[in-house]
Amino acid sequence: MHALLRHLFAYLLHLGALGLVILGVLDSSFLFLPVGNDILLVVLVARRHALLPLYVLAAALGSAIGVLLLDGVCRKGGEEGLKKMMNTRRLNHLKKKMKEHGSIAIVTASLAPPPFPFTAVIGAASAFQYPRLRLMGLVFGARAVRFLLVGLAAIWLGRRIIRLADSPGFIWFMEGFIALCLIGSTISIVRWLRYRH
Repeated sequence: MHALLRHLFAYLLHLGALGLVILGVLDSSFLFLPVGNDILLVVLVARRHALLPLYVLAAALGSAIGVLLLDGVCRKGGEEGLKKMMNTRRLNHLKKKMKEHGSIAIVTASLAPPPFPFTAVIGAASAFQYPRLRLMGLVFGARAVRFLLVGLAAIWLGRRIIRLADSPGFIWFMEGFIALCLIGSTISIVRWLRYRH
């Protein structure tokens, strides 16, 4: 398992900006990969500071594409799909909040790190038919700001981050983190498949 995970992370690092797009699509759609894109971005920027703008745009683009996939499923299911997942009182409260503060909720979810429920907020916005282009624009813009801040932190802490990434403790952490992501992704996919039917 250790060698496989190391190879996967090395492959995404090798892909550079494309690796950030791929991981962003996976993380922002149905899979559970909290801070995965942040970690990849930090290591990439720590190695090549000058590519920060490209990496930020790639990560934000991947996230927006992932949201587009999630939006397609949730928009189709609509409010009826949400009724299957929660009681009427909670659904009405969520609907009211989305109408009054939908943009704020989307931006907050896009900026905030886990465990903030990004997928749930995006799913609710789509189910309540929040305008798709506005949703995509808000997610792209807010994620770009988040990734820019993460990238600037990587420049400031660059050498320490690279040393940390090469340490045995970090490798053990990443193995546990990826195992958690696999379990969370499986649960997420099963839930969305049930939701879709």
